[in-house]
Amino acid sequence: MDGTNKRFSLQDSVGHQITRTARIVERRVEEDLRRFGLTRVGWCVLVAVAEEGKKNPSDIANFVGIDRTATSRTLRQLETDGLIMREMGRDDRRTTEVRLTDRGQSQFDAALPFCRAAAGHFNEKLSMAELETLKVLLAKLSAGEFA
Repeated sequence: MDGTNKRFSLQDSVGHQITRTARIVERRVEEDLRRFGLTRVGWCVLVAVAEEGKKNPSDIANFVGIDRTATSRTLRQLETDGLIMREMGRDDRRTTEVRLTDRGQSQFDAALPFCRAAAGHFNEKLSMAELETLKVLLAKLSAGEFA
């Protein structure tokens, strides 16, 4: 048998296992973020701006791993919520720069311990070696791909 007639096993599918695990992790994080009025993607954008110094919407999109449309929608919502502001670029007036507002910094600071705890919950299930191996393998699977 060449494998083309073999039944497809969803449980053996790497994609299914990754997606299922991602949903479990997302659900836990989103439960915590909801109390701060944030979504997981909104949180990722705040991390990009607050922790990584990303200012340009394209850089934010690439960092978070979402397309420009999703980035624009998320930035618009965060701006409506008073968490970020978008300004004309200082060096190039044709660009947009994203900055956290005081309220955005406050929300970020308040949500950070909860997100760290959620990440810790899952990280603690693996040894340091397993965690590093998992990161390497996931990076290998996603290399050259874009969400």
